[in-house]
Amino acid sequence: VQLQASGGGLVQPGGSLRLSCTASGFTAYGYALGWFRQVPGKEREGVSCITGADDNTVYADSVKGRFTIFRDKAKNTVLLEMTRLKPEDSAVYYCATDLVRRCGDWYFQNSGDYWGHGTLVTVSS
Repeated sequence: VQLQASGGGLVQPGGSLRLSCTASGFTAYGYALGWFRQVPGKEREGVSCITGADDNTVYADSVKGRFTIFRDKAKNTVLLEMTRLKPEDSAVYYCATDLVRRCGDWYFQNSGDYWGHGTLVTVSS
């Protein structure tokens, strides 16, 4: 099981970025996958999660209405479309899964078994 996150970069406030999490070694569609972020000196926090098979979604209050999580099944990828970005969205973003269908304790406790390397998002003018 491997996860590869990509798509980070430098963007101005109000701008947009799309992050990708490409899975290998398993079929991502059947499992929940989450996006998390961490700023140095702070705890990692869950940003969004998508459930396996039925694609229900969960969002942190801080990103609701601005971020959208969705799948590209053909590419075995989960994407995070981030719009109206704010400086406080700056962080290293990670994707993770616990190989279960629901966004349960593993997501809310940031304790998934499988994590990708992070991708840095910097929102600054």
